[in-house]
Amino acid sequence: MHKTVLSVLTLLALVGCVNVPSLRQPELDLPGTWGGPVQAEGSHSRLPAPDWWKSFGDAQLDALVEEALTHNTDIRMAAANIEEARANLGMTLADEGVQAQGTVDVKRTRRSQRGSMPAPGSPINDSFQFQLQAAYELDLWGRLREASEAARADLLASEYAREVVRTSLIGDVAQAYFSLRALDAQLDLVEQTLGNRRAAEDLQRLRLEAGVASELDMRQAQAERAALEANRAQLTQTIGQQELALAVLVGRSPRALVQDGVTRGQSLQALQGLVEPPAIPVGLPSQLLQRRPDLRQAEQRLRAAHARIREAKAAVYPDLELSAYLGSESKALANLFSGPAAVWGVGVGIVQSILNGGRTQAALDIRDAQQTQALLAYEQTARQAFREVLDALIVHRQAREQAQAEDRRSAALGSSLNIAELRYRNGLTSYLTVLDAQRNLLQADLNRIEARRAQLVAAASLAKALGGGWQDNREARADTLTSRETASN
Repeated sequence: MHKTVLSVLTLLALVGCVNVPSLRQPELDLPGTWGGPVQAEGSHSRLPAPDWWKSFGDAQLDALVEEALTHNTDIRMAAANIEEARANLGMTLADEGVQAQGTVDVKRTRRSQRGSMPAPGSPINDSFQFQLQAAYELDLWGRLREASEAARADLLASEYAREVVRTSLIGDVAQAYFSLRALDAQLDLVEQTLGNRRAAEDLQRLRLEAGVASELDMRQAQAERAALEANRAQLTQTIGQQELALAVLVGRSPRALVQDGVTRGQSLQALQGLVEPPAIPVGLPSQLLQRRPDLRQAEQRLRAAHARIREAKAAVYPDLELSAYLGSESKALANLFSGPAAVWGVGVGIVQSILNGGRTQAALDIRDAQQTQALLAYEQTARQAFREVLDALIVHRQAREQAQAEDRRSAALGSSLNIAELRYRNGLTSYLTVLDAQRNLLQADLNRIEARRAQLVAAASLAKALGGGWQDNREARADTLTSRETASN
């Protein structure tokens, strides 16, 4: 007995020969508020909602988002990753239980009758064996428990990874749809302007025939019409490419790419009218860490690294395993389950690595390096998250101001065109002045449409940067993940 205790103590003493890494926690220097030009002001926006894209009241946008969430390849791949992580967790949990297996062995052998020790009797020998074996590892140091904890954290990380894909996908679909509606608005504007240019060309032809205008004016009108026709062709091409890009984004099949188009919903002006400046809660900097799925994913990766540190530490200690077997063995099948044929055994095994060429320390060093990587990844993700939010807030506010400025510019150039046309009709200026005013107004109107698109895209970027909305159901999803984690235990 004393020798057994001494042996155990000797094995435990060998643990001191390795350097066990310590757990490290991230230290983030968070601001109290956003401060500066992005401080919250005004009433709450309609944008920070759970399903923020529905705030635009566009049924077609809603349908495209739902189609993307169902058929997009990245979403489906993320779901497959979750299933893989869940299966891996099941394997680690199985290691914590009793391992049992059954064996049935039926043999017929023949011995030599001409050997140095020939056996008497028949050289044919039959053997029947049935055995149940069971083994259970006493997880005294928590190695198996920590392995399951790491796998559980990996599962949660894969859940949040799907949320990252989902949030990004919704934002990308909304931005692509807004860009498509902006191109539609530009095409409508060019079509309308092209009609005016045709009328202007016809008027210049009549004036030329009447001798009150020069051929130069008519040729300039023809050139303006041709320029707009080229612009229309370019816009039509870009719209077709944007439709294809959006169709691929939502996950449509090759046949659907060829046969189906993208149905339009609200006009760009109607969509732009729903964009309001957001009001961000004062406590957002700290709460953002709980709402961004990429931060939650990085947090779970760090937890998994911590668990594997503890798993590696526990692996340094001896393994203690209980084993038992029960069965029967007989030369005749009829006697296989008789009392005298019974065999059984129980045992306790202790295994401790003594010399393995530094493999144990190398394993600990690997886990320590992985923990460092996870820690740095978490800190980097946090910095990137705050940068994206700050960028989105600044762009959102500046896009609104830019759209208002483009509206004022368009109104001023519209008045300028009226004055130029009036002066031309009265013979006070050349037709070239009118053409310049028309070009300036057209470009201003195109810029105004682009500013509206930029404002909508900025709204989508802000919602994405905030983790998919503000007063969202992230807590409900977190509760779902927690319940799954509890069920896994």
